[in-house]
Amino acid sequence: MSEPHPRRAAVTGIGVVAPNGTSTETFWKSTREGISVLDRVAREGCEHLPLRVAGQIRDFDPPSAIEERYLVQTDRFTHFAMAAADLALDDAGLDRPATDAAPFSVGVVTAAGSGGGEFGQRELQQLWSKGSRFVGPYQSIAWFYAASTGQISIRRGFKGPCGVIASDEAGGLDALAHAARAVRRGTDVMVAGATEAPLAPYSVVCQLGYGELSTVEDPERAYRPFTAAACGFVPAEGGAMLVVEAEAAARERGAPVRAVLAGHAATFTGASRWEQSREGLAEAIRGALREAGCAPEEIDVVFADALGVPEADRAEALAIADALGTHGTRVPVTAPKTAIGRGYGAAPVLDAAAAVLAMEHGVIPPTPNVFDICHDLDLVTTRARAAEPRTALVLSRGLMGSNSALVLRLGAGDAS
Repeated sequence: MSEPHPRRAAVTGIGVVAPNGTSTETFWKSTREGISVLDRVAREGCEHLPLRVAGQIRDFDPPSAIEERYLVQTDRFTHFAMAAADLALDDAGLDRPATDAAPFSVGVVTAAGSGGGEFGQRELQQLWSKGSRFVGPYQSIAWFYAASTGQISIRRGFKGPCGVIASDEAGGLDALAHAARAVRRGTDVMVAGATEAPLAPYSVVCQLGYGELSTVEDPERAYRPFTAAACGFVPAEGGAMLVVEAEAAARERGAPVRAVLAGHAATFTGASRWEQSREGLAEAIRGALREAGCAPEEIDVVFADALGVPEADRAEALAIADALGTHGTRVPVTAPKTAIGRGYGAAPVLDAAAAVLAMEHGVIPPTPNVFDICHDLDLVTTRARAAEPRTALVLSRGLMGSNSALVLRLGAGDAS
């Protein structure tokens, strides 16, 4: 079978570890039904902190998913990443013997914003309470934002191009774009995505300086973007990993092509300059459409960044209209992350996973806890909307000023 030119990057596997499900199936069922799992922060040591609500993973058992030798040298965010990578590779039908046969053909790229705060806090407590002899050697690597890329590649024996993206929340989409470029340049398979674990007390304290962080105590009111009652976002832990591979190679081995990473673009407009993010996000959307060869009216659904800050929400709504024209006020928009929280760099990867699943199942998931829309958007609320989306636009902005847009097109299934 001759390969098309240029090589197209296809999504063939999805692995999710999220507050609303530690498998892709449970994540999608909860997302489709609009089940909100936001709750009062229950982590020990956070009781006295201003952050009251978050998206927490309560049913993840690291020892059942990861070998002990890796557990002792890694943080919770890397546990999520390794588990999600396993799920994605299994979903893609790439078991260990298949990938071991050509280790240089498989690479890994991840994004992270908070790094290993829980591991770091534990080691610092040991240092100050017991002394330096009680600090382990892995303190030097477990906190590092590149740890997940390193541990996935080491554990699996992947020796292809590996990297880490540091562009705050938008880094999740940028990691997927990096993977797509690697595939187009000749790499057979990339494992790509982002996970976060920002709910240890040390990590939470570091976030309290964000003026965009919600401190509302009621889980149903703490994160309500695009409404007059918008009061910021609530953080979340977890994330997703995707298998991205050459479309032709996937079809040759009979693997379903779930979606194509068709176009991406990124801009930078500065930290918390939400009015300026309008122009930057609109330009990112236009760039992603150009790369995808996609007209604005071809976009069937938008997965919004949905920061939950009035100025930022207004800028995003206007950016969608600026880039998509009159179609921007008619296209369905959704923000399912209001059910689980905004997981920093992991948030847009979860949105990308949800977008692929939405296109596969012919339904647009709702935006939980959001009803009184005060922007000119066709926001899907209350319940899922039956549709036949074939092209999805996923948006992300970072607190430090990064903007990113990704266009996904529905795959055509398997080779048969």
